[in-house]
Amino acid sequence: MKKPYLLFLGDAPDQLAAKTATGIADWRPEWCVGQFRLPGCGADTGQKDVSIDEAIDLGAKTLVIGVVNSGGFLPDSWTDAICVALAKGLDVASGLHGRLQDFPAINAAAEKYGRQLHNIRLSEQNFTTGKGIKRAGKRILTVGTDCSCGKKYTALAIERAMRARGLNADFRATGQTGVLIAERGVAIDAVIADFISGAAEWISPANDADHWDVIEGQGSLFHASYAGVSLGLMHGAQPDLLVLCHEPTRTHMRGLPHYPIPDLTDCIALNLANAKLTNPDVRMLGVSVNTSALTEDEAERYLAETSSRLSLPCLDVIRGSADGFLDHL
Repeated sequence: MKKPYLLFLGDAPDQLAAKTATGIADWRPEWCVGQFRLPGCGADTGQKDVSIDEAIDLGAKTLVIGVVNSGGFLPDSWTDAICVALAKGLDVASGLHGRLQDFPAINAAAEKYGRQLHNIRLSEQNFTTGKGIKRAGKRILTVGTDCSCGKKYTALAIERAMRARGLNADFRATGQTGVLIAERGVAIDAVIADFISGAAEWISPANDADHWDVIEGQGSLFHASYAGVSLGLMHGAQPDLLVLCHEPTRTHMRGLPHYPIPDLTDCIALNLANAKLTNPDVRMLGVSVNTSALTEDEAERYLAETSSRLSLPCLDVIRGSADGFLDHL
């Protein structure tokens, strides 16, 4: 994909809906010239608001659709803006489930103006079923009490902290945003169900004994919509260590008001029990807490109380750092 990027937020209703754009802006800001929002957009990456023409003047080469939604569909309200971007010379990249080429107007515009359409979520790799055979190297997997609660950010922060200490570590992307940030990986939720664990084995193959793969988790074992993906990824990842990610102000699963957020102790127990299938020696390294909705005093108190209750490091790796996990490690 050609850089730099114009981040397309469309009419995303809230900040979490634009988590792909936000992830790129937070971790690869040097790749971005700004954001382009439609009327009614409720999200903001902190990038400068620009028009398509202004983005092109700033050197933009690719319009990245930075919005995610349940089902991964592309609303009709976005089509005109995407076609204008193609007509003005931008390639388009999407992490949605649907292929850009399957939208007649978008495909026609790309062909007419000679532009590239990139479908980040759809891998060209052929995967096999997982085998669960013990492989060399070490692996950390982030898991969650819910979806969209910090698994990707936690994995990236751990990788950054490990590299700062001179450790041999790589972030392994398993979602469209992570793939865009790392420029490698596979969107695990777009893999045929039988091959999810095999794809996870492919993402984190055998490696040197001192090498750490820090694997981005997906969904939650407690989320009725996504637990199947979470479990398949866990079995293929064969983690030595888990880091549980949690947002403490939520009362129910995102998109499922009839499913309450699980107790942390129950969540730790279930994740460890399931991870033992492919690694009986798996351990819980700590809890990564997204305290962005809390004041600094509230966050400090919550982290201390939770750490005492669970006898584990409990950190906000963005407000602070991931060093506490490495000290525990």
